[in-house]
Amino acid sequence: MADSKKLRRLETRLARFESEHAIRACMNRYMVLCDALDAATPLDELVGLFTRDAIWEGIGEKYRGTFGRLVGRGALRKMFAGYMTEPAHFSVNVHFLTSELIELSSANSACGSWVMLQTSTFADGRSHLNAARLSVDFARAKGRWRMSHFRTENLFSRPVDAWNVSAPLPVPD
Repeated sequence: MADSKKLRRLETRLARFESEHAIRACMNRYMVLCDALDAATPLDELVGLFTRDAIWEGIGEKYRGTFGRLVGRGALRKMFAGYMTEPAHFSVNVHFLTSELIELSSANSACGSWVMLQTSTFADGRSHLNAARLSVDFARAKGRWRMSHFRTENLFSRPVDAWNVSAPLPVPD
C-alpha cells in the first residue's frame, strides 16, 4: 500500500513537471514567432498557441491604450496579421524572459508570470526598449497547453539609438 501511494505521488509530481515544461515551451514558441514576425510568419501556428476564446490585453495606463483588449482567435489573428507586412514592421525584435513562475491550479489550468525585456528596431530605423510584466493563464485541452488570458503591463519604455551596429566586437588580444 505504501508503495502504491508513493508511486501516485511521484506520478503527480512528474505530471506537474511535464505540464510546466509544456507551458514553458508554449511561451517560448510564442516569443520565437513574435521575434520573427513578418509576412512569412505561420499565422495559424501563432494563433493556435491560444485557446479559441483567449483574451490578449494590455493592462496599465500605457498598454491599455496601446493594445486594448482582444477576445477570441479571430481578433488575435487580425492583430498579429497587422504586423505581418512587407517590409516587416520589425527589422530586429528580441524578447528576453526572466523571473519566471508557473503555478498549476489544477490538472488543466495554470498561470505563469514573467518579466519581459523587448529590444526592437522598426522598419523605419527607430529603436525601442520595453520592459513589461506578463501574466498569462493557460488551459489544457486534448493534452495541449494553450494561453487563455495573456496580460502585458508596461514597466518602462524608451527609444534608444540602435541595437545592431557594424562596429567590430572588442575582444582581448
